[in-house]
Amino acid sequence: MGFLKDIIIRHSIEIKTTPEKIFDFFAHLEKNYKTWHPDDHVVFRWIKGKPWEEGSILYAEEYLHGKLHKLKFRITKVVPNREIEYVPLFWLLRIYFPKNTFTIEPKGENCIFTATGSIRVGWLFKKLAKNKLEFGIECVKKHMKEEGENLKRLLENQND
Repeated sequence: MGFLKDIIIRHSIEIKTTPEKIFDFFAHLEKNYKTWHPDDHVVFRWIKGKPWEEGSILYAEEYLHGKLHKLKFRITKVVPNREIEYVPLFWLLRIYFPKNTFTIEPKGENCIFTATGSIRVGWLFKKLAKNKLEFGIECVKKHMKEEGENLKRLLENQND
């Protein structure tokens, strides 16, 4: 799709914990989801397959830019304690939101946790809806930053 360009949104944060503890937090996301982002996260559940297994499907509800979003994702890649990749379940959405990842990189006694999302848009949309696109990107960046900071706080307090 040569006329579409990917916009990558990424947030990284250093957390004083192990890769195993970060991955374990996600392994229990049904329990941890609301705690992870109390203002925005509403519901998280597995609707097919086992947690964080390739091919499994998750359902989540969360607020972004003040609007409730009901989302379904398919897990496409899992490397325990290192990476989770997921894509929208609905094939048409995958054209515009091709993939999201959580990565965990050891750094000494700490870890770097990175959340990455891709938005794919065409030049016409960028031109006609520039303000709306920029607003949406800023909202997602803010949400990702808050999730990273909350994850850091939750896991580092757990280590105490």
